[in-house]
Amino acid sequence: MKARMITDNSLIDEVIAACEVCYVGMVDQNNMPYTLGFNFGYFDKVLYLHGGPKGTKIDVLRSNPNVCIIMSTAHQMYHQSENVACSFGMKYKSVLIRGKVEFIEDLEEKALALTHVMRQYTNREDFRYGVPSLKNVTVMKVVPEKIECKYFGY
Repeated sequence: MKARMITDNSLIDEVIAACEVCYVGMVDQNNMPYTLGFNFGYFDKVLYLHGGPKGTKIDVLRSNPNVCIIMSTAHQMYHQSENVACSFGMKYKSVLIRGKVEFIEDLEEKALALTHVMRQYTNREDFRYGVPSLKNVTVMKVVPEKIECKYFGY
């Protein structure tokens, strides 16, 4: 089987919508890779992330906002011969996003971004946010500089 690059934006959006977690790769102050899983939201070609107000990831992203984000779904094991290990493989659909993290400070924009995150997991948009909660959460957006989508086995 051969991987197939997907360029149709609607198919890319479908893959992103089907994913539960994205993994954000970053480079820390010692030039070492640092990767964490995030819940996310995606709307109008922008990826939204959130986290606590302090911590290693916030320090790393403030010092170097460049990120590489990967997410995948539709994992399915296949094989040609169940007795030959080399004939096993994994089908998948994946999206890779490169860009820069931008921190959102405006409380209304934070609330809207968090609603995009909640929609990813609930398909709802009717949430309210208290001012203290909005002030105590870090919300980020990534406007993709490059998006790659790949289907393997589909």
